[in-house]
Amino acid sequence: MPPSTSRDTDSLAGLANPRSLRAHWQAELIRLRETHWGPVDDADVVRRVRQLDTDLPTRILTRAGLLAQRDNLPPLIDGWRRSAQAILAVLFVLALLSGVGVAMGALGDGSRPVNVLWALGALLGLHALTFLLWLISFLFPASAVTGLGRVWLWATRKLARGPDGALVPQALLNLLARAGALRWLFGTVSNVLWLTALCAALATLLVLLSTASFRFVWATTLLAPDTFVWLTQAIGWLPAHLGFPMPDADVIRASDGTQTLAANAQARWSWWLIGVVVVYGIVPRLLAAALCVFNTRRALGALRINPALAGFAPLRDRLEPPAQSTGIDRPVDPLHEPRVSPPPVLKLSGQPVLLGLELPADLAWPPAGVPASIHVAGNLDTREERNRVLDALAQAGASRLVIACDARQTPDRGTLSLIAELAAHAQHTGVWLIMAALPASAPAPAETHRAELHVADSRTADSHHAAPSRAALWRERLLALGLPQDAILQTSTAPLTWLQADHG
Repeated sequence: MPPSTSRDTDSLAGLANPRSLRAHWQAELIRLRETHWGPVDDADVVRRVRQLDTDLPTRILTRAGLLAQRDNLPPLIDGWRRSAQAILAVLFVLALLSGVGVAMGALGDGSRPVNVLWALGALLGLHALTFLLWLISFLFPASAVTGLGRVWLWATRKLARGPDGALVPQALLNLLARAGALRWLFGTVSNVLWLTALCAALATLLVLLSTASFRFVWATTLLAPDTFVWLTQAIGWLPAHLGFPMPDADVIRASDGTQTLAANAQARWSWWLIGVVVVYGIVPRLLAAALCVFNTRRALGALRINPALAGFAPLRDRLEPPAQSTGIDRPVDPLHEPRVSPPPVLKLSGQPVLLGLELPADLAWPPAGVPASIHVAGNLDTREERNRVLDALAQAGASRLVIACDARQTPDRGTLSLIAELAAHAQHTGVWLIMAALPASAPAPAETHRAELHVADSRTADSHHAAPSRAALWRERLLALGLPQDAILQTSTAPLTWLQADHG
C-alpha cells in the first residue's frame, strides 16, 4: 500500500486557481463525465475539500483537480493540446504555401503581361469574401460560426480516442461558449491563418518583383478607359495616403497593352499592387486578429464557476460545511440552551494512531498499557465515528497507523475498502489481527503471547478451530490489498512496538 504524505490545505487550494483555464477545463470535464456516466466515488476527495476555508466555486475546482489527478485525466488534456498545436502548425504551413502559391500564380512567370484586375482578384478576392462573412457572423449566435477556427477544432476532435478523450474538446467547447470566448477564439485562429497567408503572399510579391521583370496591363471590352482610371485611383486612394506610390491617369490609360511603358511606370504599378495587398489585406486581418486575441484573453480572464449549473448544484450540500458561524446574535437563554455538546474534534498532528474497527464487546478496547505518545482513536463502529476519524486524518495524516480487527470475523469487501481508505492517510499502515479476548489489565508479554496462542476466549470447539482459518483469510486478503507482510500483526505487543518503531 503506497505511503501517503500529509495534506496541506494551501496545496489543495493551489489546485484551483479561479483564473486558471486548466482548472475550469478539468471541472467541466468532470461535470460531463458525471453527466454521462453518473456520480463518481469521491468520498475521500470531498472530505479533503471540506477542510478548505474558501468559497464554493473554489471547492468545486479543487474537487475537480483532485478527481482529475486520481483518474489520470491531465495526460488526456495534455495529449489533446499537443494534437491541437500540431494540427494548428500544419494549418500554418498550408497557409504559408497557399500565400506563396497565390502570389506566384497572380504574377505568372513573366512571359505574359499581368492583368492587374486578375492579379488583384487572385490576391484579395477570397480574403475579402471570408472577411466579409466573418463580420456578418456577428449577427448570428457564436455556436453557428464557421470558418478556419471550426475546421481546426473539427480536426482535433477527429484525433480524440476513447470516451474520456472525446469529452476533452467538448468540455473546452462548452467552457468557451459559456465564457463568451468561443467566437473570439475561432476568430483568432481564422484571422491569424489568413494573416499568415497574406504575409507569405506579400513576401513572395516583393521577391518576384525585385528579381524579375513584369508588365502590368488592364483589359476591358465593356468599360471605357476613364472608368478603369477611376477604379484604379479609387482603390489606390487609401494606400496613396499611407505612402504607397500610385500610377497617374496617363500611365493608367497607357497600360492597355498596346503601348510600351517605361520601367518607372511598371514600378509604380508594382507599388500600387503591394500597397493594395498591405492596406486591404494585411492591415484588416492584423487588426481583427488583435481584437480577437484581446477579447479572448478578457473572456478567459473572467471565467467563473456557476454553482447553479446542472452537475454543480448537487455539490453545494456535500462540499460546504454543515454549519457555518455567522456570529452571536444574542445570548442564549437558559431555557433554549443546548444540553448536548458536539463531539470534540480529533487532533492527530501526525502522531502514531491506534484504532479498532468494529470490534465486538468481548474484546476490551482500548488495550491496557498504550504509551502516551500513541493516540487511541477509539473503536469505529458507526458511520459518524468513521467520518470523524477520516476527517481528522485528512487534516493531518498519521505517521503510523494500526487498525485492530477481529480475526474471528470474515473480512468483507466493505471492511477492506475502509482499511484502504484509512491507509491512504498514513505514511505506514499495519493491521492487528486479534484472535482472542484482550485482558483488562496490562499483562506480561510472555503471558499475553501464551494467551493468544491458546485462544483464551474459545466458547465452542467450532469457533476455536475457525480462528486460524479466518486469520489466514485475513492475511490473504490484506496481502492482495497491497499491505506489506511485516505490517500484518498478530501478537498484542507487536502493534505497540510497530507504532513506536523509528524508520528515519
